[in-house]
Amino acid sequence: MIRALVTGGSGDIGATICRRLAADGCHVIVHAGSNAARAETLVEELTEGGTSAQTICFDVTDREATARELNAVVTDAPVQIIVSNAGIHDDAVLAGMSAEQWHRVIDVSLHGFYNVCRPLLLPMIATRWGRVIAVSSIAGQVGNRGQANYAAAKAGLQGAIKSLSREVASRGITANAVAPGIIVGSMSRGVFDSDYIEKTVPAKRAGTAREVADLVGFLAGNRASYITGQVIGVNGGIA
Repeated sequence: MIRALVTGGSGDIGATICRRLAADGCHVIVHAGSNAARAETLVEELTEGGTSAQTICFDVTDREATARELNAVVTDAPVQIIVSNAGIHDDAVLAGMSAEQWHRVIDVSLHGFYNVCRPLLLPMIATRWGRVIAVSSIAGQVGNRGQANYAAAKAGLQGAIKSLSREVASRGITANAVAPGIIVGSMSRGVFDSDYIEKTVPAKRAGTAREVADLVGFLAGNRASYITGQVIGVNGGIA
């Protein structure tokens, strides 16, 4: 059974990705940072439904703790699907953004990607099959007022993915980024009203976590074996 790790797996999009990968037959490792109880509830849901899952908890910004937890995981078997979904936003215009706001957002999304992937890549490479999928954002492609930190982190993920794809392609491993636009959920609630969506999104609606998860599920499967180094939008036609 292929083992899949989803960082930020207890959040809206992350949990939906976990459900999709579990339905596709993966053993899903649901990661949580501070919300362990929510991850455990999701694992209970998955296992009661007859699929295979477990929780793992660590702060992706803590390189040593992340390596310690993941090295323990791969002693049993390699992780062959990594979904780097952990991310936060802390918005402010750049002129008023604190150093803490800048560094924390980049630490979670971008440094967290490095901290998680590095311990898992060599065991994955040894199997000669793997999938690395980063959940980026349309903000990393076009920017967004008040989100210079978030946009920088997500753009950095896209560059990292493109570079990684070149390093591991000959080993049967693909690396891609998914870039959602406005998606229904806690991160967008109260930020984008219906009038804004109507005027901004050609599809005239927000996307759903299921639509993001379906793309991740496809990229994680064998049918996507020749797709690598790509940034694929899920944004209703904004960009």
